[in-house]
Amino acid sequence: MNHFFAYINRMRFIQRWSLMRNSYTENIQEHSHQTAVLAHALAVLRNERFGGQVDVGAVAVAALYHDAGEILTGDMPTPIKYYNPGIREAYKAVEQVAEDKLLSMLPEDLRPAYEDALRPADPEIEQLVRAADKLSAHIKCIEELKAGNTEFRQAAAQTAAAMDAMALPELDYFREHFLPSYSLTLDELE
Repeated sequence: MNHFFAYINRMRFIQRWSLMRNSYTENIQEHSHQTAVLAHALAVLRNERFGGQVDVGAVAVAALYHDAGEILTGDMPTPIKYYNPGIREAYKAVEQVAEDKLLSMLPEDLRPAYEDALRPADPEIEQLVRAADKLSAHIKCIEELKAGNTEFRQAAAQTAAAMDAMALPELDYFREHFLPSYSLTLDELE
């Protein structure tokens, strides 16, 4: 028996933002879907507006699987994960072991295809997934602030600063042209 997909299905049980009071919960399955949608959009923008030639499908797939290791490790809060270089490196090693464990649950001939999804070799794909991941976190902050939860104010500022530092034209374009809609109510979106 191969357990890979049964484990992937359990992504919905791993909650994000565990140290924060949330107006609504978010699991890594929901987050991964949103990140894939956003990564795909960033890849399309890169290709259509900024002269790129990235494989938009590969970007979306990598985003779908970008947190798969957390099925085994759980979601470590960002302030802890990045507290110092030692913790950051140790957590990367733990993530690697978790990804290896997941890959071992597949038939050997399928592992290379899924290894590329879990660990994309193309730095351009990694860059777009990282940007989409940060954008997804920022959207969560916007939604929490919209719901009156000021606990996300600092996280919103930190995620915005992290996106500014990325200096990606497709991310800047998305933030200027699409992100403001996330602050609107359903009636205002009409």
